[in-house]
Formats: sequence, structure tokens, C-alpha cells
Amino acid sequence: MTRREIIKQGGLALTALALPFPLTAFTKFNRMTDNKNFDVIIIGGSYAGLSSAMALGRALRNVLIIDSGLPCNRQTPHSHNFITQDGVKPSEIAEKAKTQVLKYETVKFHNDLAVSGKKTENGFSITTKTGEEFTAKKLVFATGVKDTMPDIKGFSECWGISVIHCPYCHGYEVKNEKTGILANGNFAYHYAQLVRNLTKDLTIFTNGKAEFTPEQKGKFAKHNIPIIEKEIAYLNHKNGYLKQIIFKDNSTFDLKAIYSRPAFEQHCKIPETLGCELTEQGHIKVDMFQKATVNGIFACGDNASPMRSVAYAVSTGNIAGSMTNNALTEEEF
Repeated sequence: MTRREIIKQGGLALTALALPFPLTAFTKFNRMTDNKNFDVIIIGGSYAGLSSAMALGRALRNVLIIDSGLPCNRQTPHSHNFITQDGVKPSEIAEKAKTQVLKYETVKFHNDLAVSGKKTENGFSITTKTGEEFTAKKLVFATGVKDTMPDIKGFSECWGISVIHCPYCHGYEVKNEKTGILANGNFAYHYAQLVRNLTKDLTIFTNGKAEFTPEQKGKFAKHNIPIIEKEIAYLNHKNGYLKQIIFKDNSTFDLKAIYSRPAFEQHCKIPETLGCELTEQGHIKVDMFQKATVNGIFACGDNASPMRSVAYAVSTGNIAGSMTNNALTEEEF
């Protein structure tokens, strides 16, 4: 009888010596490719999700990562302020992380979009866009947020390239350049405090009537930061690199970079449907161990914090993975 016939008939126990690998290796491989029941399902396979998966994989947890392959920073040319990875393309960091994580044989990656979830007697079930259904004792949401781009032509094309959100992630690369802040009120004021250290050629664009307190206006005047209230028609750019702001009155303003913080919403609505609370800012509410308000659910990365950076996502993902494993061990011991 050939090995193929033996496997087909399920007679492994009788012919172990005929196989070129131990029985345990085959049964583990078979379990990982066929099983739809996991210890943990991680929804989101970017930096936070992969970091969480590594911690769980090293703890021998049976883990499924579900990811649709559309990270929010996919346009960003380089990642910064992440020690050992400074200046590396975000996609390269993620691909290297994925390769390392999937070396842990209890971790499985499923390229799909999670669309719904529900509580079960033993945990949770997740259904994907393709109709697959998986179950797990615990869930980790590393789903990020979806930015709502303003109605300004050219903004989305420049987002993450020359329209930037974080001085720590991108500010050094545009230091001492003609720089703008596209914001109003307290957001604009806070940006001005941070960015003024990086360039003295700074202008605030409120895209309409300015909403500053007298004290804030006084600070802007003190530091020679002009405020332009003209409405913006579009951003003139080349391949995402900003050249000018074009106003609705057809006047222009030359710039190299603009800081902006667009509105956002949760990229995945499943945590809310399962009962997870959100903060006033719209993030998933978690404690210091990344535990959400629903037992058995953890969240990490951009969806649970305004600190949007690769380094922070990796850090919180590691915590979420470790604490998810800790919850499982306490239940099983």
C-alpha cells in the first residue's frame, strides 16, 4: 500500500514507519489546515495584529489572523521613529513581520474581510466576506481606523506622503521647509506648538472662519504664525508631493508639507456589535492591558488609541497577545 493510500484510508497509526515525518507533525499540519476552531482569532494582520500573533504563537496558541490587505498607511513611502526600522517602507516591515510570525506553526493567516461576529457558548464566531465562519475562545481586534478625507481635491492623493498627521513620524523629513497646518481651533493650536520646533516657516490654514481664542491668536502672533481663512479649492501636487494650495478665489500658496488630522471612524464595526464601549473620541475603550469592556475581547493599535505610529501599534499588539494568553491560562489552569 502506498503512502497516499494509507493517508486516504486514515491508516496512519498502523504504518507510522512508512511515513517520512512523525505522526505528530502530520496531525498538527492537518489540524492547522482544516480546523476552523481556534484559541484566538486576530482580526487585522498589520503591525498590531502580527505583534499580537507572535506573542500568542510563542505561547503555542492556535491562532487565526484574518486580514483584508488594506493597511491605512499603504501610501506612506517610509516609516520613521521606530528603532531598528527607521526609514524602511511600511510594507517591508509588515511583510518581514508576517514571514517571522508564520514560522510559528500554530499561527494561520487567512486573507479575507471579517464582516460579522457573535457570541457563542464557548467564546465567539466570526464570519468573513467570502462566507467562511471561524470560532475562537478569545478575540483580538487590530483593525485600525478609517480616515474620512475632507472634500478637497488632491488631499487623499497626498495623504501619508506630503499631507501628514504626525510630527514624530514625518516631521524630520520636512524640517525647515515651508509648512502648513490644515486645522482649526484646538487641533491647530496643538499642532503649532509641536511643529514650530521643526520649522519657523509655518502657516495655519483654517479653510473658513478661524475659531481661536484671543489667547491662542496672541500666541500665533508672538511666534509669527499667520492664519489664512480662505476656503481651499484643491491641492496642486505631483504623485502625492505637494506643490501649492489653490484657493477658491484662485490665489495660491506654495508649500512642501501640510499637517492635518482628518476625522475617522472604526474600520471594523464588529466590536461595537458585540457590545464593546467606545471612548468619546471614537476609539475602542481598553484598560492598560488592552482588554476591552466585553470579556474575552482585546484591542490594540490605532483602533484603541490616538497614538498612531507603527512602534506604538507593535507595542500594544504585544501586550494584547500576552494578556490574551494570560486570560486563557487562568481559565485552563
